[in-house]
Amino acid sequence: MVALPLHWPQSDGYFAQAQTVATQLLRPATTPHSPEPMKITTLMHRVFPLMLISLLLCGCAAHAPRAATEPEGWSLVWSDEFDGTQVDPGKWDFEIGNGFFVYDENQWIPGWGNRELQYYTRESANVFVRDGLLHMRALKEARDGFGYTSARLATRKRDGGELFSKAYGRFEFRAKLPVGQGLWPALWLLPQDSKYGQWPASGEIDVMEARGQLPTIVNGTAHFDTRFSANTVASRKSYTFPPGQSIADFHVYAIEWEPGEIRWLVDNNVFRTENFWWSASQPEGAKGGQSVGLKLNPWPAPFDQPFYILMNLAVGGDYLGNPDKTTRFPAEMLVDYVRVYNKVGGYGAVRPRGPGVLPVGMQEP
Repeated sequence: MVALPLHWPQSDGYFAQAQTVATQLLRPATTPHSPEPMKITTLMHRVFPLMLISLLLCGCAAHAPRAATEPEGWSLVWSDEFDGTQVDPGKWDFEIGNGFFVYDENQWIPGWGNRELQYYTRESANVFVRDGLLHMRALKEARDGFGYTSARLATRKRDGGELFSKAYGRFEFRAKLPVGQGLWPALWLLPQDSKYGQWPASGEIDVMEARGQLPTIVNGTAHFDTRFSANTVASRKSYTFPPGQSIADFHVYAIEWEPGEIRWLVDNNVFRTENFWWSASQPEGAKGGQSVGLKLNPWPAPFDQPFYILMNLAVGGDYLGNPDKTTRFPAEMLVDYVRVYNKVGGYGAVRPRGPGVLPVGMQEP
């Protein structure tokens, strides 16, 4: 079988070559002894390879990435192009199970805090690299008391050790997402060290999250507040794809994060700009949700510290509801690349806090 590259720096060149091949193959064919065209069977033997080449070219072009040129004003500092044969352990670790432990409070949080139904594994059935793509698959199978398995990767070790984290920059993903009730793909960031306390006091940035049952819409969100049970969310903003497009196609999802401002983009179109948020670290003994008398952490906290990258495919939960009989498994998220950039020339001074209403009782530092 013909092996063609899946990642082409200039895909137009390959189509030009295909056109040349087509011209040669479809020229009126003659034998050395006769000017008459060859029989139709002989012609088909020539045309069939062309048809095969065309199909392969079209298939590859469907997920061929955009040219790997740096966005204007940004310089690449970290990336994973998934060109190897396995998940790179120097860049990613696997998060395992169906929840996490909050050591400061000696508390187990089941369902990843959202009553999700999947058990994350590192098994090759759930996550693997092939043909220049990261494959993350949700399966309908029982595992440790849960009805589904899937995958979740992070640029942070499970013991908290750092693989990659960064404050500020352009974080960019090219991905194709699954469609179906109860499927929840997400590309997002969490703080490496939780400088201001437990989630969401130290913040969360959702570059992209989608509800599989709403395939023409994605959301970009920032989470912030004092601690777990409060969870203020900056007004979640949605992006609706143009007619004929959906999450089932490859798209580039990105944020541009600068001191005092975060912008969300799909295919380089800015659909949301956020410049108002807040964070307050609670004193010892305070109960979740209390805000009276607390002092705000200095602006632009909590989004002024290094964050690490996460990618996962969740199943069910509070955000979108559970799968139903129409949901098809396996469900797969494909990631072509992850790239992180620095702003050329630096970031300059912190932008002032934008308009918004702080909680009652909050005091400026």
